[in-house]
Amino acid sequence: MIVGIDLGTTHSLIGVHRAQGGELFPNAHGDLLTPSVVSLDGDTVLVGKAAQERLVSHPQHTVAHFKRWMGSDREVRLGGRAFRAEELSALVLRSLLADAEAALGQKIEEAVISVPAYFSDAQRKATRAAGELAGIRVERLINEPTAAALAYGLQQRDEEGRVLVLDLGGGTFDVSILELFEGVIEVHASAGDNFLGGEDFLQVLVDAFHTDQGLDSKALAAPEQAQLLRRLEQFKRELSSQGDCTLQMTLANREFNWTLDEARYAQLCEPLLQRMRGPIERAIRDARIKPEALDDIVLVGGAVRMPMISRLVTRMFGRLPLRHIHPDQAIALGATVAAGLKSRDQTLEEIVLTDVCPYTLGTQVSRRGPDGGERAGYFHPIIQRNSVVPVSREDRFFPVRDDQREVVIDVYQGESPTVDKNIKLGELRIPLARGKASEKGLTTRFTYDVNGLLQVEVTEDASGKRYELVLEQNPGLLSPEEIQSRLQALQGLKIHPRDVQQNVAVLARAERLYEEFIDQRELVQHWLQQFRHVLDSQDLARIEKHRGELLEAMDALERDA
Repeated sequence: MIVGIDLGTTHSLIGVHRAQGGELFPNAHGDLLTPSVVSLDGDTVLVGKAAQERLVSHPQHTVAHFKRWMGSDREVRLGGRAFRAEELSALVLRSLLADAEAALGQKIEEAVISVPAYFSDAQRKATRAAGELAGIRVERLINEPTAAALAYGLQQRDEEGRVLVLDLGGGTFDVSILELFEGVIEVHASAGDNFLGGEDFLQVLVDAFHTDQGLDSKALAAPEQAQLLRRLEQFKRELSSQGDCTLQMTLANREFNWTLDEARYAQLCEPLLQRMRGPIERAIRDARIKPEALDDIVLVGGAVRMPMISRLVTRMFGRLPLRHIHPDQAIALGATVAAGLKSRDQTLEEIVLTDVCPYTLGTQVSRRGPDGGERAGYFHPIIQRNSVVPVSREDRFFPVRDDQREVVIDVYQGESPTVDKNIKLGELRIPLARGKASEKGLTTRFTYDVNGLLQVEVTEDASGKRYELVLEQNPGLLSPEEIQSRLQALQGLKIHPRDVQQNVAVLARAERLYEEFIDQRELVQHWLQQFRHVLDSQDLARIEKHRGELLEAMDALERDA
């Protein structure tokens, strides 16, 4: 059994492909979306809704939005432990797998995981490492726009067509142009921004609130900042559906009453909308097509629910986009189709998926300047961006000087003509025997596969000796030994059984309400005391009844606030 997983910045989903189509599995709370949030309570890990509630009450022990750190060596401390993004993602994956295994009644060992099309080689390797840390084999990484096309069933259309997919998630923005013909989905171009998403649109609201209310963000304690973020996230969703909203809340012993309409919000977000235009225009330019040649425009990702996104697309292309599949679920549903194809599901017609390399890959070279001197630091592309993958390209290089004893083949990713503005992925040092530079040719081959993984081979022309690059120089990647070490450390953490997660989430929510509603603290504390007493009884029917009553009471408290 191979499952499909959307490992998202704000929410994650898991599902499987059946005869009737993709099926997504609910978590212990009955929700399809599991918040990508992790919290540490002593040696016990909380994932999802329970962890999300603790962003307010225990901000030093809780973290979200860590997908943006994938492929880097950044660590975050929760309590007394340090975690990398791969480890946090692995904990989310473990929670998703527990939900799927509960629904399927069998162990899951393989998965297809979706990634942003604009994810780099390091970020893709980090996603695979997260799967390994979660105890599964990642059969394939599928680009999110390609998954969206599968979810919409665009490969089943009778006519050929070109489709533009815009994916605006919580932390990333992807654009892909796909051509569909005779059971083939061929990606022509991809572009994007790995640091543009719904969280940036939320930050615009945070900044506007502080400015309009004359509030210094440094004056807020960490719990109050988390409380403001949660309320403004809800405020953003209401703006999208109502047009104008009023936020009333108490912060730093002050009462705030703030009103904003969608038109002003769109105006405040104009710099972000302009950032979205850049990748869209670059993808169209790279695909060498005119906007009017597009047959459909598909919007996916939770952030596309904002009206300003549809207006931007309509203004740019003069037509309304497709949004009839739930934008939060489209990527996951497409990942389940990819998983079905991987397991050769008989209900699926054979589909050929082609993709492109989103970045230019190359090496550093020296060039002779006007004064005759050699100057290093120039970027020499080997695989151009938006080359169809799998792709393999080679070029020949020579030492700069006679009798040079070593050549360093640096591997870079980026679009700048100089390497200092590109990302270094690694390097390979080739020892040379003494001799003329013109006789020491090195054939360098870059191979980029369908999972976005890069292999570099260098062959000495004279001796035929071959060297292969392992990207150990990249500080953002874990070595196999580190993965095993961190896997053992993660196994030492306790994870609440799935059947008690609802109770843990209720307790976390009550603690958050105690933190937020100072005037109602005695009441909330009474609720907590009663619920803990009921939990001690271990009477499942009584616990379920009391939990439902407590949830209704907490809903009413927040609704009337």
